[in-house]
Amino acid sequence: MNNNLKEVTIYTDGACSGNPGPGGYGVVLMSGPHRKELSGGYQLTTNNRMELMAAIIGLEALKFPCAVNLYTDSRYIVDAINQGWAKKWQKNNWKRSQKESAKNPDLWERLLTISEQHQVQFFWVKGHSGDEENECCDRLAVKAYQQPDLLPDLGYSQ
Repeated sequence: MNNNLKEVTIYTDGACSGNPGPGGYGVVLMSGPHRKELSGGYQLTTNNRMELMAAIIGLEALKFPCAVNLYTDSRYIVDAINQGWAKKWQKNNWKRSQKESAKNPDLWERLLTISEQHQVQFFWVKGHSGDEENECCDRLAVKAYQQPDLLPDLGYSQ
């Protein structure tokens, strides 16, 4: 990581009641003594979309380029980024293979675009295993989808 950039740690989690169903995301951003929690909920979505949304919202909250360690319990995100799959899907017009389209291209596009503005390392953390910040994100995500007047997830289609 570039030592000239401000270092930020981001924890993220997504949750869904049913899959698909009402969903939410939770984010914890930390830098030095500063801590910020973010969350939001949607009427009808999927767990993977909320995992992606959490990472996007966390990175979009940064006001200038940062060196970021992003922790998520989503293998879907960590493997797709760290193995280079997401960039390959993007290059292939959001196709995983000749016959199979990649899911959630709208959110993958946002995540790849915002990630390019920072130096981001993605790390997997086991969910529901006592990691304090991951547990906090899970609580934020669940509370978010339990709120009234949830937003429509305009990118989700069944």
